[in-house]
Amino acid sequence: MAGTDYRQAASQIIEIVGRDNIMSATHCATRLRLIVKDKDKIDEKKLEKLPPVKGTFFNAGQYQIILGTGIVNKVYDEMEGMGLKTLSKQEQDEIIKKQQKGVKRMMRTLGDIFIPIIPVIAATGLFLGLKGCIFNDNVLGLFGASTAMIPDYIVTLVNVLTETAFSFLPAIICWSAFKVFGGTPVIGIVLGLMLVSPILPNAYSVADPKSGVDAVMAFGVIPIVGCQGSVLTAILTALIGANLEKKLRKVMPNALNLIMTPFVVMLVTFLIVILGIGPVMHVIELGLVDIVEKLVHLPLGIGGFIIGATYPLLVITGLHHTYTMIETSLLANTGFNPVITLCAMYGFANVGTCLAFFVKSKKESVRQTSIGAMLSQLFGISEPVLFGIQLRYNLKPLIIMLCTSGLGAAILSILNIQSNSYGLAVLPSYLMYIYEGRQLFWYFVVSVFSVAFCFAMTCMFGIPKEVTMPDEEDMLSVQNTGVMDSAESAVREKDPQEEQYQEDKAPLEVSSPVNGKVIPLEEVKDPTFSQKILGDGFAVEPAEGTVKAPVDGTVSVAFETGHAVGITAENGTEILIHIGIDTVDMNGTGFRMMVRDGQKVKKGDVLVEADLGEIRKAGKDTAVMVILTSGEKTGEIRAGQTGACRGTVCTAM
Repeated sequence: MAGTDYRQAASQIIEIVGRDNIMSATHCATRLRLIVKDKDKIDEKKLEKLPPVKGTFFNAGQYQIILGTGIVNKVYDEMEGMGLKTLSKQEQDEIIKKQQKGVKRMMRTLGDIFIPIIPVIAATGLFLGLKGCIFNDNVLGLFGASTAMIPDYIVTLVNVLTETAFSFLPAIICWSAFKVFGGTPVIGIVLGLMLVSPILPNAYSVADPKSGVDAVMAFGVIPIVGCQGSVLTAILTALIGANLEKKLRKVMPNALNLIMTPFVVMLVTFLIVILGIGPVMHVIELGLVDIVEKLVHLPLGIGGFIIGATYPLLVITGLHHTYTMIETSLLANTGFNPVITLCAMYGFANVGTCLAFFVKSKKESVRQTSIGAMLSQLFGISEPVLFGIQLRYNLKPLIIMLCTSGLGAAILSILNIQSNSYGLAVLPSYLMYIYEGRQLFWYFVVSVFSVAFCFAMTCMFGIPKEVTMPDEEDMLSVQNTGVMDSAESAVREKDPQEEQYQEDKAPLEVSSPVNGKVIPLEEVKDPTFSQKILGDGFAVEPAEGTVKAPVDGTVSVAFETGHAVGITAENGTEILIHIGIDTVDMNGTGFRMMVRDGQKVKKGDVLVEADLGEIRKAGKDTAVMVILTSGEKTGEIRAGQTGACRGTVCTAM
């Protein structure tokens, strides 16, 4: 593409999007990102017919136009020269955050709070699930053993693994939320620890009639109780504390700021929460108990549907632990517990959600989140699904899950299915129904139905558009926030007008950048490359980590992380050499970049020294991809009979 053509492309994009419609512009490695006043005014079909445009989509408050490596920065420079308002990506992200309102802003905030802590919650969920399966008399009885035979020290160690994260969950949430709301995280974690201090009556014990633990009454009328498991209280604590801190730091004298600001923030916030918000939540919880007890006995499955559909919302807010009081009372008086049965289908519905996102998503980061969340959910921990998927994508997956949970609960209520215990969820929950064949059979049937129904409905109606195509940027750059954006690419036939953007190129020989085995691009284990979203090319299974220039040319981009290099050949062909799959996540570990942007290179010059052992240690595929990002097609790849190659060439037509 000649220099004048970049200006023409920039002009046409501005014309189609509308100069007055563009509030600001920035770019990343492959995409032009525009904040627009009205995305509906853009003629997407006309825009996608422009030769340099590979696809468009709207996501995260930005209208994103996929142009490709080496093109986007040049088109952006031309747009900047035309007087368009341009910003850094960080500046534009801040604008987007301020523009978002209502549900979207809430969803983004919840995502920002919970994404950093999801791995810890998921890991604890696996520990808890294994404990539920192994420390069960029904399971141990198959081997002639019982829980009474387990040594105390093993029980203690296992309890530390399974209970720590959830015992101090409000502290973890406060720490993360303080960061999101602009406060000092260490103040947040201390306030969170205050909420679950062992000095306060434990919320779970207060909810258990057998415990003998009651709330402490302040002034004779205000109940004081710990906030174990209360997600909403923890977030509100952080919101109050962080905003109070920001205001105090503006007015507090410098000499007093270091000590007095944290002192006032912790004192005022703690008193507001423990004497105000906490008691209000306690009253809500007691009211919830009365409501649930009445719903359980409603006929025709009506109560079951309401409980099943609303229980996940209680988990989100942290109010679900109040069900312990109801379940304990029912077990003590009747020997059975229908409440946990009605709530259980939400866990199976979540499994269906995870499977749907894993199957339908082409975005590797989403697929990984789905699998991790599903493994955690199988053992009863739902936060990774709720905050990593359900609340993150336009609420449709959440609504489908709530309806599925309610439907499954209604069926179980009509069939009069009830457990003889409590505390087990999803896979381990089957152990609570083995006391009678009919109970176990129908519980199993309805649970499988819930998984399948939620999976089908989510696949059809709940998968957001931005995750249905691979995210090319996952492979090319790390976002300033450290979180990968969603992406979508459009595959289109070559437009005859594209010829005006292409210079006549002589055939080019592209050598293998590393010694190893050449493989077709279609065999690469990542759809971004195997489906040739970024362009045609080939791949090599490397025998060594020295990556060399495959052509004579100029380094167009040398990524700081060392995992990729872009080269513009002397005839204008743009080539991306990508070392490994998802190696951008390694943040430069195991890579040594040997060239810089704008450097002239000859075929065979060393570009990167990569430690293949480190790549494998990180669990990444070591395949080296050579992609012709400017749109050329590769000819036949000539390799030796054994498949080994040294300087194997292909021809770019």
